Amino acid sequence: MLKPVHITNAKPKDRPYKLFDGEGLYLLIKPNGGRLWYWKYYYLGKEKKLAIGPYRDISLAQAREIRSEARKLLAIGKDPSLAKQEQKRIKIREAGNTFEMIAREWLDHKEELWEAKTKQTKVRRLEMYVFPVIGHLPITDITPMTLLECIRRIESKKAYDVARRMKQTMSGVFRYAVITGRVSGDPTPALDGALKPMKRGHYAAISSRELPDFLASMNRNDHRVFLQTRLGMELLLLTFVRTSELIGSKWHEFDLDEAIWVIPAERMKTRKEHVVPLARQVVEKLRQLRELSGRSEWVLPSQCNSRKHMSNNTIRTAIVRMGYGGRMTGHGCRALAMSTIKERLGYRHEIVDRQLSHVHHNSVTRAYDRAEWIEDRTKMMQDWADYIDKVQKDGKL
Repeated sequence: MLKPVHITNAKPKDRPYKLFDGEGLYLLIKPNGGRLWYWKYYYLGKEKKLAIGPYRDISLAQAREIRSEARKLLAIGKDPSLAKQEQKRIKIREAGNTFEMIAREWLDHKEELWEAKTKQTKVRRLEMYVFPVIGHLPITDITPMTLLECIRRIESKKAYDVARRMKQTMSGVFRYAVITGRVSGDPTPALDGALKPMKRGHYAAISSRELPDFLASMNRNDHRVFLQTRLGMELLLLTFVRTSELIGSKWHEFDLDEAIWVIPAERMKTRKEHVVPLARQVVEKLRQLRELSGRSEWVLPSQCNSRKHMSNNTIRTAIVRMGYGGRMTGHGCRALAMSTIKERLGYRHEIVDRQLSHVHHNSVTRAYDRAEWIEDRTKMMQDWADYIDKVQKDGKL
């Protein structure tokens, strides 16, 4: 058997020669001084050799360990050389299957299910927080600790909600990689106990008792808000749809003669088509907007570019200029309508909730959701608009 000193003392000769260790393992000494490990074995009656690697990288003890593992493969009928080649192919394939490559493939796969804005947000956050840390790594090499580094970077900016959302996004990438055979499992559940707790908040919304002052401020327009913006705020209050659903609306969704607005499923959070009965006052405001928008396809076109719709920040900024920053948002109109319609107009929760098109997760609530109550909702929307008119006129609830 070889000893390290034998290898140290071995000098190059004019021709290659071998130093044998036993059981087929030998070190080939080349004339140029190179020293390479090989293992000679027989497979299906034929002599073969397994290239183990250079001595500078693999010690005598390591070469013996590799020989031992190869003998185990041979004992169960596998050719060690073929097994090594397959392992090499796997490593090459894994090196190409980086997290970023698979993530972008997953994003393209999901594209039809998401709004363009949703995909843009996910791409931006991945490029900002994740790809710089693990994007270059083969997905098979990524551990929970590696993922935790991404999460900690986000949490260091106090963006706890974003951290949780990015964990969900990374989980989606891993689950896609599992389905497509690139990795064996999703390591993100191991992070559940490591994420910092996040306080659940709500969109800022005034109470019903503040409604008269809010309406009075909007009508006075002391802060010189553009007419389209003010009409957009009024439509949010009267229809209590989500801000994105209103500013992204196009004229073809409306039938003003029938006083109905049908929001397509792809623009709804619930991914279900949503019907909004239009009160008489809403139709009047929409006709006014129709004249103001000219040839634009958008109900609320951008002031800067009529080929784009109004920004969500436009309404938010207008509310701040009115003096309600931190106390009211466009989305807050939904909470205001829910509480006031139930308290002041006496409508059942299910009817208001159905008009709000909330996402429900339990079977009982989903059963309610199947009932459209379109006649009740049509009456409710007109009663709500009439109530707003009354509050504006009287200056009190």
